[in-house]
Amino acid sequence: MLTKDKVQAFLTEIEVADLVHNFQVMGNDVYIDMTAHSPAMHEKKKLEAAMKQAFASEFGEEVVLKLKIASPEPSEVQQSQIKGKQIKGIQNIIAIASGKGGVGKSTVAANMAVTLAKMGFKVGILDADIYGPSIPTMFDTVEAKPITVEVEGKSLMKPIENYGVKMLSIGYFSGSNQAVVWRGPMASKALNQMIRDAAWGELDFLLIDLPPGTGDIHLSIIQEVPVTGAVIVSTPQHVALADVRKGIAMFQMESINIPVLGLIENMSYFTPAELPDNKYYIFGNQGAQYLAEDLGIPVLGEIPLIQSVREAGDVGRPAALQEGSVIADIYTKTTQNMIESLVERNKQLPATEAVKITTMAGCAPKNKKV
Repeated sequence: MLTKDKVQAFLTEIEVADLVHNFQVMGNDVYIDMTAHSPAMHEKKKLEAAMKQAFASEFGEEVVLKLKIASPEPSEVQQSQIKGKQIKGIQNIIAIASGKGGVGKSTVAANMAVTLAKMGFKVGILDADIYGPSIPTMFDTVEAKPITVEVEGKSLMKPIENYGVKMLSIGYFSGSNQAVVWRGPMASKALNQMIRDAAWGELDFLLIDLPPGTGDIHLSIIQEVPVTGAVIVSTPQHVALADVRKGIAMFQMESINIPVLGLIENMSYFTPAELPDNKYYIFGNQGAQYLAEDLGIPVLGEIPLIQSVREAGDVGRPAALQEGSVIADIYTKTTQNMIESLVERNKQLPATEAVKITTMAGCAPKNKKV
């Protein structure tokens, strides 16, 4: 017979007793109210799945576990984080990342930036892809050169501006045909200068177009600035989604803990102009949805494979500027979903802070049974 003492002992054994603030046993039904370690939705889903698996393994399938998982108070989360230095005037810093190259991350970043600007927000974009900058091309500003301005007695770089978006990129300094051959520390220093020594002014959003994968640049960014949240871009192929898992895992490391606002599936399907009602899933179908459900993060949007998107990027006028077009409407909805996810994140979490990282070995999450 299932008793309250047995359940209490088991909760202690799996090291979650400190999270449980009330539980009742009624026959084979166990009602538990508990608080998650983190307010992040994916953490709550992982805790729920682990609890149900543990109870089924210990007591059998006939025991029905009914969980109610609450979020911790923001003040509780705040106590475990390290204070970082904010950038004056910038409200939200969004990292646009991908697990691998070639998935259209920079195209998505550029189109989201102009969509936010169309919505009336003050927007900036930092091209953090030191070795393959593409923002100057996508905004038709390849020949532009930032000038120096005096702000409060300091000499700062003035970002290039087009389509209502302020931009900085290493491409403005290196030239379109010049290769950037830098080691990690030099690249990180250049990025820090573009972040801190720039006259960004008042911004609602600063989008950071990260290089693909995970590495020195990513760690430099999250150490230097308090990133509000990350948006992950992928294509539907299995190999791309496998790399996405690694990218998301980096943001979710215990020592980094940057909320993932959602996943954008780029090149989701192809619709020929002559067959507007047809969708051809060239790279696979619903891969991002399955991954997002598994990780407990939302899918912000599915961007189709449309020739005009590539053409618009090549001529330096992002496709989202095409008023009334299918792609503009899709980017508007995707961006609205990102904002909704951001609003929910800001309700539940304190301001994200710059991360103090010593070694990658120290980033591994603690081993717990649940």
